[in-house]
Amino acid sequence: MTIRPAAPGDAAAIAVIHRLSRMRAMPWLAVVHTPDEDLAFFRDKVLANQRVWVAIENDRVLGFAAATDGWLNHLYIDPHAQGAGHGGRLLQAATEGQAQVRLWTFQRNLRARAFYEGHGFAAERFTDGAGNEEREPDVLYRRDAVTAASRGRANG
Repeated sequence: MTIRPAAPGDAAAIAVIHRLSRMRAMPWLAVVHTPDEDLAFFRDKVLANQRVWVAIENDRVLGFAAATDGWLNHLYIDPHAQGAGHGGRLLQAATEGQAQVRLWTFQRNLRARAFYEGHGFAAERFTDGAGNEEREPDVLYRRDAVTAASRGRANG
């Protein structure tokens, strides 16, 4: 498996992974867009305006991460490829060099919350979901970068 920057030709695979992953992990979540709308969003907005990485194996996209300065906006893995470390590697690629990273996830998405907490993120704020289009309670997570110097002091 390799991580590489996403290309325009990856948009369809990214849109499918986004939809399938959400359906599998969050069957209770309102579906507010059609597959065509998902494709247009990832092709015209995300790939055009964010740093996007894909996990590739045998020329197949297994997952993706999209980020802007200080924010992880998307991290999704094909449901059939989850649990193999792809999410951690994409998270590392998407957040490398960032002094602080924030992200939103849904409160009921316990697997995602455990993943992010296991990667050093801490809950900063809980909402009732009024600010997202799914109207689902969410949580804002934050992780501050740990410098090598501060790690040495903590271990010293």
